Amino acid sequence: MTRYAFHPEARLDLDEIWEFIRVDNLDAADRVIAEILSAISGAVPFPGQGHKRPDLTHLPLRFLLVREYLIAYAPDEEPLWVVAVLHGRRSPRLMASILRDRQ
Repeated sequence: MTRYAFHPEARLDLDEIWEFIRVDNLDAADRVIAEILSAISGAVPFPGQGHKRPDLTHLPLRFLLVREYLIAYAPDEEPLWVVAVLHGRRSPRLMASILRDRQ
């Protein structure tokens, strides 16, 4: 039973990640998305396991890192609410702006 949900734009983040990787390697694209979904599922029973990023947001979000992707989620929401999945090498200013827009 899935106990997490995606902000509509977070679902688009996953689609964009898959499309970007798929250009070079379909199997790798599938593996990366599976790893991201596995990390999200793992956060459901232990939502406090992620780390805070006060440099990116004042919201009570937690963050998990999977490969080079940063998963932003609201640990106190039921179901667990995934706000964004962002490439970790993006500008912190851009990541903060994306998170602000998804409040």
